[in-house]
Amino acid sequence: MPNTRGSGEINSSTEKKRFWNNDMEAVIGIMVVLLILGTINVFSSSFILAEAEFDTPYFFLKRHIINIIVGFVVFLICFRIDYHKWRKAMPFILVFTVASLILVLLVGPMVNGARRWLPLVVMQFQPAEPAKLVAIMLTAAYAALQVKTKREINIFTPQMAIVALMFVLTEQEPDMGTASLILGIPLIMLVVAGLDIKKFWRLVGVVVAGIILLILRQPYRLERLKVTWDPWSDAQNVGYQTVQSLSAIGSGELTGMGLGVGVSKYDYLPEAHTDFAFAIFCQENGFLGAIFVFLLFAALAVYAARIAARAKDEYGQFLSVGIMVLVVGQAIANLLMVGGMFPVVGIPLPFISYGGTSLIVTMAAIGILVNIGRLGERGE
Repeated sequence: MPNTRGSGEINSSTEKKRFWNNDMEAVIGIMVVLLILGTINVFSSSFILAEAEFDTPYFFLKRHIINIIVGFVVFLICFRIDYHKWRKAMPFILVFTVASLILVLLVGPMVNGARRWLPLVVMQFQPAEPAKLVAIMLTAAYAALQVKTKREINIFTPQMAIVALMFVLTEQEPDMGTASLILGIPLIMLVVAGLDIKKFWRLVGVVVAGIILLILRQPYRLERLKVTWDPWSDAQNVGYQTVQSLSAIGSGELTGMGLGVGVSKYDYLPEAHTDFAFAIFCQENGFLGAIFVFLLFAALAVYAARIAARAKDEYGQFLSVGIMVLVVGQAIANLLMVGGMFPVVGIPLPFISYGGTSLIVTMAAIGILVNIGRLGERGE
């Protein structure tokens, strides 16, 4: 007689060893862990600046917590709404997004030579951030239709013209980093959708020419590019931020200096709580902490890819891919920038860097991704 009791115990043990019941729980779990790490890091990297400028060490922490609360509300809304409804609402979303991008150029306050924010009651709204997600939604709708009807994928379409318009408006702020994401992610999605190889190489040529023109348009960009791989050649000027970032990372060694103990935030490293927040994280948590963050984003990419593969329609598949590239690709770009292997372009690290609109939009994107996975699992 077979030992069914033993078999049952093995199955029960196997179930207990699983961290998640499904891919959606995994994505949510990773997001929560990154939010916890980010909240700790935002406070640790900002309390010196907050005390000096606002007479309270908790200024940025309080705002960050408000952003998380708003982000969770937006996440829950996006989690509950069938992702197909965003496709139907696209005309209204596009009008709002483009209008916001135009409005910020007209009335947005000038900060550090750029107009990127519209002041609201409790936060600064950055229209370029939701434009990244809107560009992904628009491209996913186009790519899904072409694949479903077995028609050729093209670059020069009305949808891509709108994406290009959002790119131009964002570049005018100027914000080359965010503008590059607004245009770059949809182009990657078209390649994934099956862009013809000849058109692909034409696209590469256009992109390279465009990058060269954008760099030449602003002289400081060429200077940043020159010192990217040798920031010590101009360590007191253009390369200063990268040199300080690398010094912060290196001083963390294996286990870090300890939470709150990092010294680079004492007016050494500019943007220590925003674009270069990961440098402070490495200084205080060391190589082991950095590896842990790498693994979290790698796992997020794997689970997002699994959700995309199991989505029940082409729109869900392409939307999942776009969101994966948005979050994980942005993380890779920031990590390369902070590590001195990429020019300083002002791309934040999702969940870790301080930034209200960026955080809320990222949480909205994760909500949509989880909704795609939930409906895909149900077969709806």
